Amino acid sequence: MVSLNDDMKAVFSKTKVFPMATASKTGVPNVAPMASVELADDATIWIMDNYMQKTLENLKENPAVALYVWDPDTKRCFQVKGSAEIQTSGEAYEKFRAKMKAKSEAYPAKSLIVISITEVFECTPGKEAGKKVL
Repeated sequence: MVSLNDDMKAVFSKTKVFPMATASKTGVPNVAPMASVELADDATIWIMDNYMQKTLENLKENPAVALYVWDPDTKRCFQVKGSAEIQTSGEAYEKFRAKMKAKSEAYPAKSLIVISITEVFECTPGKEAGKKVL
């Protein structure tokens, strides 16, 4: 695992919707917008499964994920890659589920996707775009 630095955490905090890429075991890609997202710690991202279908199917077959993180004010962006684990019980699941339900009882909060960050790539346009930074 790798840990996000302060600059990356600042960009993360400004992102409202996180496009998340997954792939089936045969490599068929899927990208879906994620809004119930939290940085659990410097190396772990939590995403609540409220309405996932294809994304969840893919994660069950292939835990590799990529998230696009973008600050609309500064235009700074980066891509986080990691490995996902699906949780439907436990302390982390219950904690994040309660947080989602406090926002709206309408959220089904079916499972918690715990992403362990493994790599980070620069996405901000310029000569460093595409460079692995962590």
